[in-house]
Amino acid sequence: MPADATQTTLALTEALIRRASITPDDAGCQRLIAERLERAGFDIAWLPHGDVSNLLAVRGGQGPVLLFLGHTDVVPTGPAEAWQSPPFEPTRREGRLFGRGSADMKASVAAFVTACERVSESAGDEGLRLAIALTSDEEGPAQDGIRAVAPLLPERLGPVDWCLVGEPSSHSELGDTIRVGRRGSLSGEIVVKGQQGHVAYPDQADNPLHRLASILTELVDGDWDAGTADFPPTRLQLTAVDTDTDAVNIIPGRASARFNLRYSPASSADGLRERIEAVVARYAPAGQVEWSHSAEPFGSPPGRLREAVIAVIREQTGQWPTANTAGGTSDGRFIAPLGAEVVEFGPVNESIHQVDENIKVEAIGDLSTAYEAIIRRLARNAPSAD
Repeated sequence: MPADATQTTLALTEALIRRASITPDDAGCQRLIAERLERAGFDIAWLPHGDVSNLLAVRGGQGPVLLFLGHTDVVPTGPAEAWQSPPFEPTRREGRLFGRGSADMKASVAAFVTACERVSESAGDEGLRLAIALTSDEEGPAQDGIRAVAPLLPERLGPVDWCLVGEPSSHSELGDTIRVGRRGSLSGEIVVKGQQGHVAYPDQADNPLHRLASILTELVDGDWDAGTADFPPTRLQLTAVDTDTDAVNIIPGRASARFNLRYSPASSADGLRERIEAVVARYAPAGQVEWSHSAEPFGSPPGRLREAVIAVIREQTGQWPTANTAGGTSDGRFIAPLGAEVVEFGPVNESIHQVDENIKVEAIGDLSTAYEAIIRRLARNAPSAD
């Protein structure tokens, strides 16, 4: 791997980590990137929405579109004193780079920016339109970021052929896993009302927690679907249970529980809602469910982008990556409906959202050279504009 690929990408990653870009504050990350991309021949468009900063950079006028998709925002650090080094002070230690956003996903953003710079210097992207879309609203509500930008892309780019997302997809080693889709995400809160009373006189009260417990038992034990060839079965996880009292001698008057379903295309959001509401009605006829549907499942069939990503990983690591649809949601869900083939390939995800988040230093350069090789492979094989 060229030494300059490692050093330039590492330096940019460190510069991005120093900017405390907790959602939705971009903290100047995109401005730094835009200045570099302008020098590399990219046209820059700012697409702010609400309090969110969105950047679209485009180079080239003809040919199929390869869109790199990423985010510059990070999750909060938690207690700073729990970190071995300050979370927004990039620190190299034992061959790793520590700092909030190092793995999710400032290293990936730096890697595809420097890859595009090197390709542009050598005109290695001829036959392609290269684009980079960045938002500061991926780790938060995800309402004013790529969700808002995606409808604008066909007018600005034309059809988006391929979308490479830099989310941390790898499991143990860089490139051992890529994502070719994601499950849907459906959340809800069940609210059951009763009659508050003294625990010594249950006949004078109505304990909503007992009925809620029956509901939750059935939901947790339920089989939702068997999944599909590309998606694991739908799973429900409880995330919180609460009541309107914390005294040991009071029967609560209200009980609630929050849950999330990561669901496969074998189920629909409407069908899952109906099943759960039927269970609630069976045990608590007056019970209510408040819903939040943040993502539909999506998947990309094998195409030129997946072929290029796998071929490059094979060449650079000698391993055959697993392609799956596991993990949480990603902004790829807003690009897939445009007809683009979407693949996620990024760093190891073991430490993301954790104290002492980190990435192997060598992986930063490896990722940049891999992105460069993917661009060049797609450019060589791009169909003629004629």
